[in-house]
Amino acid sequence: MSLQELLSAVAECRAAFARGCAEASEVRALEEVRVAFMGRKGQLAGLRAKITTLEGEERKHFGAAVNELQKFSQQQLNSRRRDLQRAAIEAKLREERADIDLPVIDRDERGTLHPVSLMRQKLHDIFTKLSFSVLEGPDVDYEDFNFNKLNIPAHHPARDMQDTFYLASKDEEERLLLRTHTSNVQVHALSEHRPPLRVISMGRCFRCDFDLTHTPMFHQIEGFVVDEAISFAHLKGTIDTFLRAIYGDGLRTRFRPSYFPFVEPGAEVDIGCVACDAQKLAAGKEPPPEARVGCRVCKHSGWLEVGGCGMIHPNVFEAMDIDSERYSGFAFGFGLDRMAMLYYGINDLRTLFAAPPEFNARLPIFA
Repeated sequence: MSLQELLSAVAECRAAFARGCAEASEVRALEEVRVAFMGRKGQLAGLRAKITTLEGEERKHFGAAVNELQKFSQQQLNSRRRDLQRAAIEAKLREERADIDLPVIDRDERGTLHPVSLMRQKLHDIFTKLSFSVLEGPDVDYEDFNFNKLNIPAHHPARDMQDTFYLASKDEEERLLLRTHTSNVQVHALSEHRPPLRVISMGRCFRCDFDLTHTPMFHQIEGFVVDEAISFAHLKGTIDTFLRAIYGDGLRTRFRPSYFPFVEPGAEVDIGCVACDAQKLAAGKEPPPEARVGCRVCKHSGWLEVGGCGMIHPNVFEAMDIDSERYSGFAFGFGLDRMAMLYYGINDLRTLFAAPPEFNARLPIFA
């Protein structure tokens, strides 16, 4: 084939691919278009194979046209995939719309603070006594503060729309979202203040989860310390101190190595099962170690996971223009809802955000 014929084939492929993307009505159909055009045996591969049939300037000119076609196809594919995913989520939200206009019910009884609010007060008192500053962070933040500067790369699954609530934004480079963790406060604090820092932040977080142990909205506490010569020993001492201040001096703790993008090394924090230990105290004696394992709450492991922690990753310091050779620090994150459940003996996370039974019983729909 002549160069002119090959360039015509490139133009036809470009138009056909754009048309196929536009006509795809769902992600699955778009994937079929991608395979047909960009797969190993697709049209793009066929055109690329013809580069070797040309010589000199013709080969260079045609190769550039094929490369431009590949770049165009990838951009079209990504743009159409985002549109389809956004449309699917919006359709799902419209279908699952709930009527929140419930009748007001007068209650004679005086209420009390929510268990999560009570746990938040306990933690506030503990950490202010440890000389931590309390900072607030935005619930709606930029992707840069929630992910990029915390060493969470673009391909990380947390960035998927099935995990994170993204908001409509005109700028694709600075997308807005509902924060997935309170770690965004760490980025804001390190951007605005210089070490030494000793900070905690508590507040709402949002993820696309809903089951016995997850809800779309939940609460976290983020704590971090940055200074010279901070070590993992400081981290363990801090966590042991505040956990035992809540659950008692006899609390058992352990740290299991784990991976988090924004810390290195990282660890999961477990505490001895509060239900097993309660049975032990009720018996009035110390049972043998093997007797500690046998509780439904801890799934017969004797331990309960409560949070994650680690030494702040050097990449995070570099993103904040902080000298990682001079400064070090630790960070930890715990779920306030989880801590309140363990403290108050609640076995279903959704109970924290549900109406009391007597409220539902007085509504006509439950009558």
